[in-house]
Amino acid sequence: MSLFKSIATFGGFTLISRVTGFIRDMVLAYFMGASALADAFVVAFKLPNLFRSLFAEGAFTSAFVPLFSQKLVSEGKKRSIFFAAQAMMILTVIVGLLVLLFEILMPYVVAVLAPGFHNDAGKIELAVQLCRITFPFLLLISIVSFQGGILNSFEKFAAPASAPIILNLTMILSAFVFVPFMPTPAHGFALGITVAGILEMLWLHIFLKRAGVTLHPYLHLGKIIRNPEIKTLFKRIAPGVVGSGIYQINMAVDTILVSLAGSGAISWLYYANRLQQLPLGVVGAAISVALLPILSKYLKAGDADNARFTQDKAVEYGLLLSLPAAVMLIVLAGPVVTFLFRHGQFTINDATQTAYAVVAYSVGLPCYVMTKALMPNFFARGDTVTPVKYSFWVFITNLVFNLILMRFFGHVGIAMATTIAAFVSLGQYIAGLQKRGYWHFTKSLLLKMLKIAAASLTMGVCVGECMRVVQYYFPEYLFSNLSVFCVLAGIGVFALAIFLIMAKILHIIDFREMLGAMRRKNV
Repeated sequence: MSLFKSIATFGGFTLISRVTGFIRDMVLAYFMGASALADAFVVAFKLPNLFRSLFAEGAFTSAFVPLFSQKLVSEGKKRSIFFAAQAMMILTVIVGLLVLLFEILMPYVVAVLAPGFHNDAGKIELAVQLCRITFPFLLLISIVSFQGGILNSFEKFAAPASAPIILNLTMILSAFVFVPFMPTPAHGFALGITVAGILEMLWLHIFLKRAGVTLHPYLHLGKIIRNPEIKTLFKRIAPGVVGSGIYQINMAVDTILVSLAGSGAISWLYYANRLQQLPLGVVGAAISVALLPILSKYLKAGDADNARFTQDKAVEYGLLLSLPAAVMLIVLAGPVVTFLFRHGQFTINDATQTAYAVVAYSVGLPCYVMTKALMPNFFARGDTVTPVKYSFWVFITNLVFNLILMRFFGHVGIAMATTIAAFVSLGQYIAGLQKRGYWHFTKSLLLKMLKIAAASLTMGVCVGECMRVVQYYFPEYLFSNLSVFCVLAGIGVFALAIFLIMAKILHIIDFREMLGAMRRKNV
């Protein structure tokens, strides 16, 4: 499958997931707003996800997928599946023990993660209850991500990309199935999270069976630990665990600091981050997931030219899709937040504060996506150490600017610090790849990137002027959800038209080439 087709497949389903995710967040905002109840729920929702990157999409999968993909090429399907079964057993045991430990120590975990709750005994007790309900999701989603990594190695991207849709739909249905019978809406939504993990695991099990993959439990832990291939896997995981750990500490620090910024701040930052996650998830995650097995196979075959060409295309596609999205989020942050979240308990002030954070996050969005496009180049070569070094400096940057900017800008300062750290991260990856001779910017790629920037900025100026006219002559249209939707839909079509016209003038997009890539099996 071509890189473009892989990105389109994974990104398409991820887009559906993000749309259903926004509907989910609209339901959450309606029932809980940006209240103390919502803050406690957000902590419970984020806690398993703090460790998710460590044991799922992060260190484990980044080390496992290249080994599994290369093993498929060199040793065939049967040996690869046996290796996967052993790796999955180790993952299940480690994460299972971690979940059990955290369930026991949850009051202390919440006290560390949200020190701002300390003065409100009811709030911290509620957060502990909710975290105990949601934390088993970590084990379930780790297995789901592992299943998805196997399917991605077989170039089957649709099922793993569609799995998060189950989480969103289950949480939406929780409003009718669980919430009416629970002490608070937050308890009902928390239960929905764990139930969704079970459903996602069963969903991917079906597609693994269709692909002829059966992961039988392998209970001989002693033999697994002595297996040289498992030892190689753990050697690659170890630095990745440190790197992902630093990243998760970074996120935990954000949560700790924003809990000190007053009631509602955690929720404002959560909803703003959710908006940023739409293009980041659809584009950044799709590119990263699709690129890793393809690069691994090219490098295993010694095809350096195709590996470099594939990397160029990943960067180009990333900027082409993320920069216009970032510009639109910056220009339309207010109306978008108003339309999506200003319902029920979510007030005008909540929408305003969330929109400020959206703008701060969006400036760094293209950096996040391009970093996602460059990171697999290290993992595909079995180099999990270098990204650890980079993540350490990103952590230091984020922490320093958090402490500085939060004093002046509150929760928005935390978002600004995250954006600054994104620029530092991208700079490290570009310099690191060039230094090692793995990849470098070509003149043609740089020219293409400048053209994409020109088209995006032109679109942003036109959309900004259009929005200014609407706000001046038709201010009443910005106070009805239906009217806001109509305005956003019209401006969206206008923005797309402007960007496509500029893309045609500057020769940015070759639609015939993209259609050809959808049919070809190479890049």
